[in-house]
Amino acid sequence: MHLVHPLGFRIDEKSLKRAGLDYWDKLEVEEHVSLEKFLDKYKPENNYMFFATTKGKTKYTDVDYSKMDEVFVLYGKETKGLPEWLLERYLDTKTIRIPMLATLRSLNLSNSVAIITYEILRQHNFEDLQEISDYFDT
Repeated sequence: MHLVHPLGFRIDEKSLKRAGLDYWDKLEVEEHVSLEKFLDKYKPENNYMFFATTKGKTKYTDVDYSKMDEVFVLYGKETKGLPEWLLERYLDTKTIRIPMLATLRSLNLSNSVAIITYEILRQHNFEDLQEISDYFDT
């Protein structure tokens, strides 16, 4: 997971514990001081990078992620999304959207992340994920 500053939340241990993120220690987290620095390091033109936005030209399910070893999906602030300059630059080529009712503004950010992440995982046949629960075997 890549986090781009400034963050709209805290990532100290107390805040993570309160949010119920008991899997935080299982993530590889890389922090970036700004969006520009992130984009300089991981060039959108050279990577499998997509920008999630309600203005996206392509449905997230219409992308074939299965042939991509690495996928980057950027999400903006829950209140205003990704910067307009970024969306304008890549609107026709790299923006993806979750279909919504016209009367709704957008989904909750964490729900959007989960929906798109699990589509990417599904297309990779849920590689490295447990298929059958062993919950009742204990």
